[in-house]
Amino acid sequence: MCKSKSYTGIDCFRFIAALLIIAIHTSPLVSFNAMADFILTRVIARVAVPFFLMTSGFFLISRYTRNADRLITFIKNTALIYGAAILIYIPVNIYNGYFRMDNLVPNIIKDIVFDGTMYHLWYLPASAIGVVIAWYMVKKAGYKKALAVSVILYLIGMFGDSWYGIAEKVSVLKSFYGFVFQITDYTRNGIFFVPVFMILGGFIADNNYKFSFKKSMLGFFISFAFMFVEAMMLHHYKLQRHDSMYIFLLPCMFFLFNAVLHFRGKRYVWLRTSSLVIYIIHPMIIVAIRLFSKILHLQELLVENSIVHYIVVCLLSVIFGIAVTILWNKYKPGKPKHISGTDRTYLEINLDNLEHNVKVLRKAMMQNCELMAVVKTEAYGHGAFEISTHLNKMGVRAFAVATIDEGIKLRKYGIDGDILILGYTSIQRASELKKYDLTQTIGDYDYAKALNNQGIIVKVHIKIDTGMHRLGISADDFVEVKRIFSMRNIKVCGIFTHLCCSDSLEEDDVLFTRSQIDRFYGLIDVLEGSGITIPKLHIQSSYGLLNYPYLKCDYIRVGIALYGVLSSPNHKTELELDLRPVLSLKSKVVLIRSVKEGDSVGYGRNFIAERDSRIAILPVGYGDGYPRSLSMENSSIIINRQRVPVIGRICMDSLVVDITDAGEVSVGDTAILIGMDECGGLPAPDVAESYGSISNELLCRMGARMPVVTI
Repeated sequence: MCKSKSYTGIDCFRFIAALLIIAIHTSPLVSFNAMADFILTRVIARVAVPFFLMTSGFFLISRYTRNADRLITFIKNTALIYGAAILIYIPVNIYNGYFRMDNLVPNIIKDIVFDGTMYHLWYLPASAIGVVIAWYMVKKAGYKKALAVSVILYLIGMFGDSWYGIAEKVSVLKSFYGFVFQITDYTRNGIFFVPVFMILGGFIADNNYKFSFKKSMLGFFISFAFMFVEAMMLHHYKLQRHDSMYIFLLPCMFFLFNAVLHFRGKRYVWLRTSSLVIYIIHPMIIVAIRLFSKILHLQELLVENSIVHYIVVCLLSVIFGIAVTILWNKYKPGKPKHISGTDRTYLEINLDNLEHNVKVLRKAMMQNCELMAVVKTEAYGHGAFEISTHLNKMGVRAFAVATIDEGIKLRKYGIDGDILILGYTSIQRASELKKYDLTQTIGDYDYAKALNNQGIIVKVHIKIDTGMHRLGISADDFVEVKRIFSMRNIKVCGIFTHLCCSDSLEEDDVLFTRSQIDRFYGLIDVLEGSGITIPKLHIQSSYGLLNYPYLKCDYIRVGIALYGVLSSPNHKTELELDLRPVLSLKSKVVLIRSVKEGDSVGYGRNFIAERDSRIAILPVGYGDGYPRSLSMENSSIIINRQRVPVIGRICMDSLVVDITDAGEVSVGDTAILIGMDECGGLPAPDVAESYGSISNELLCRMGARMPVVTI
């Protein structure tokens, strides 16, 4: 099983960012050159906090999220850390006279919510507030609108920060910012500063940007050069009230983060934890160093020499951070973790093959035709979340499901675009159709009338029965179809039919399919002739494309072909596309034992050994979707690039294979039940054919309890 590499660059740059933040609070070069210190602490180091925010956004602010659990966990953890940090710094606050200020209670509330009870702690409440704003803006409005709003918020904050010198000269703006500063001391907070960086991080994650490292670094250096000029200009004209928010900080961070993503490899979780500890504890270290240097009369060396002061603060903060991390990892409450490579049985999903199939299918389509990905039944057993989110990132904007609940799941995963429900939905759920922006199939006039009577505007596609006689309004019922177009609460967005034998090139089947096509387009011509504006059309499924690629439609509903296989190995098609299987079913050998000639294996003693044999037990069975009808040597699997027969009856949770002739097989070896290897493999159509079924049915069995591993 291939393991995806972790974002090593993010882990390492967290640590660098923590050291830059220490630089901001210690001014390492101020003893030697004030301008050099300004450049380091007020320009270069300004990338640190935005990087932390973009990292949080990268992992949290994603359209492709199942629910808000991770968001809630982030807020809870941030609140706990913030609470602990507030308690830690109470002695320092007592020493510096914090609790003797006027209007103590209102100021404490303001500090807790916005400014932090210590100067650096503002980051924690800002993160909690900003992530909520960013998460819900992306969820409700999508990235484009969310980014636009967050940039406006950032610009408002910027004129209360580094560009304040201009704002204070305009009376209206001065009054506005005066009001803001009564609530919060700075505009670099969770409302104005944080959301844009959170959203940028999520935007990069979801849109799968792949700028080369050279282009990313070039973009960063150009943006940084402009930011440097901007900072120097603002400093020269003394326009800065604070100096956290620059115009060119936004593109600078966008390109820097993309560059950092190119460093992939081992995950360094300890760097992530220790960086947070360093950030929180370094002011305490600064206080401690100043105290002990005063006691030991070493102020000139440890405090007044700014470089030495910075180095010592960094060193002690890092030591403390690593120590806390070690103790935390040793004593933190344990929870079960999924360890890659330990699964008993798993589905391996090759996303590169999925991308390849999409490109091949799109190339085969007529011009201006759009791929509608059929992802019903957990994307034919491949995992609806993994498949749909990856397709959405690739630009697929039309999906088809069987039920309203499947459609709602896709929306909760963050899927953009049209989602067509091919099956029946109770009219009582009309409000959910609208809420989740789902498109319902109408296959009956009475159903359309009942749905219209709910008083809720619903998007629909009308299904036409052209000869399959399953669902759909007859192609001859022109009047009923036309009436649906006039219904007040029904918004017709498409019309389609289904070709019931398009998978066959037998003469009779081809003639029948052509009659279906003629009946469908005949109805469309009549509708158009009566003044109806024709919505989007779709008539082809996978085999419709492969055998009738010349049909002009707006969508092609691609199901089984999207996953790289045909329904049967015997099917011949007009188009022979280079489709690649996406799914492999794999398991592991968990036990090897010997059986003597005459011994029986499994339920019912259906297998009797005809020779002394070696058998292997695999923890996979019909409970995992591997059909019981493949028992009794009706199937084989691959271990060590060799086919070995399945013997005895397949159980709910296990099966047995004969490895007598398979050479060296060991416990822990990987077995392929469905899928390809270097020597050919076991394609789903062949496995399905061996028990008298089709790939569609076999694959849809998969995934009930097995983890999905993407490669």
